[in-house]
Amino acid sequence: MRLGVMLPLHDIGGDPAVMRDFVHATEAQGYTNLGLADHVLGVNVATRPDWGDRNTSADLFHDPFVCFAYLAGIARPTTEFSTQVLILAQRQAVLVAKQAASLDVITGGRFRLGVGVGWNPVEFTGLNENFSNRGRRSAEQVEVMQRLWAADHVTFEGRWHKIEDAGINPRPASGRVPVWFGGHVPQTLERIATIGDGWIMNAYPPGDAALAELAKVRGLAEKAGRAPDAIGIEVWTSAGAGTPEEWRAEAQFWKAAGATHLTLTNTFQRRHHRRIAGKTVADHLAAQQAYADAVRDVL
Repeated sequence: MRLGVMLPLHDIGGDPAVMRDFVHATEAQGYTNLGLADHVLGVNVATRPDWGDRNTSADLFHDPFVCFAYLAGIARPTTEFSTQVLILAQRQAVLVAKQAASLDVITGGRFRLGVGVGWNPVEFTGLNENFSNRGRRSAEQVEVMQRLWAADHVTFEGRWHKIEDAGINPRPASGRVPVWFGGHVPQTLERIATIGDGWIMNAYPPGDAALAELAKVRGLAEKAGRAPDAIGIEVWTSAGAGTPEEWRAEAQFWKAAGATHLTLTNTFQRRHHRRIAGKTVADHLAAQQAYADAVRDVL
């Protein structure tokens, strides 16, 4: 398994020098993957007293394509970058294909495009996109992007997209950018199995329910004529709860289940995940070091 971390920009901020030093320290700890979440708009909670603390204007989100282009110039040549996840249906598919292809070239093929459908209708309204058809539309978006990455010129006419014998340049050297899906509804599992390169699986703790969902995706892939083990599996974990012994046991479970990526998400506070108590750079680096030391021999 590759060991990764979601960059905790909510806590440490987005200053270039801070990110540079944090990434260098993170790599020195043994982390090989860097992840970024994506939101374009955050709501003003002053006018929404019942909103809660999720996806507000106080939350810092660098544009992942811009941020990764910067980090690619300072990170180790083996470090991988991934969006976790880009809310694809909020963005124009051909433009995302162009941005992802450019980032693939800049990173030397070390970028994974993680995509999801989003949950916040306020963002869709602000970006003039339809919230109600986002799942179906994003599936067509992936098809459009995969065609643009694979061929110099594309002719395509779908329900939401039309391309008249045109292409993007540059294209990824391999003819593809890996597309990983986040989400857990049946439609998402179908898309993972048929057109996806991997699954960012963050809703399930170790246990029988997780194994059943993995078996479901692999069965769907086999039914679609694909090799089940060709689909990567990324799971999220956290140093915000548990002991080093428990972290190690969890890593052993995921490795035995066939996970390819293990990603530390120390600011995430949903489902079974618990954020760390501290919010400083030192707090995050200390938690990352403790976690890496606990799981290193399992990877």
